Amino acid sequence: MNFLIVNGPNLNLLGTREPQIYGNQTFLDYLEVLRTTQDCVIDYVQSNVEGEIINALQASQHNGIILNAGGYTHTSVAIRDCIAAISVPVVEVHISNLAQREAFRHDSLITAVCTGSIMGFGLEGYQLALQSFLNKR
Repeated sequence: MNFLIVNGPNLNLLGTREPQIYGNQTFLDYLEVLRTTQDCVIDYVQSNVEGEIINALQASQHNGIILNAGGYTHTSVAIRDCIAAISVPVVEVHISNLAQREAFRHDSLITAVCTGSIMGFGLEGYQLALQSFLNKR
């Protein structure tokens, strides 16, 4: 089975950006561990550009997509419409618990069109999302 992780804006700064919220580990270091502990292929895309995220979602022929849309979670009707239009299932992941953050982060435009949503478990949320797909084999 093969999966795609798509990270949105500013997630390339993990490890240095607000470590009290996002931790000290870079995503690439975490991804290396995730890839070695799972019996599947995990492709990865990170972009700060909304259109590139949409292109990656539309081009995916994976068994599932794990998406952390970052700030676009709260603003992008275009990403929401893309998820609704594709046949590959998408699980929404957020490192922090959005309900415990600023009020403008409480609403997700993409949750309603995703298979599920995982938030507040740090980087482990990606593993939980992957496990949700693997459990459906």
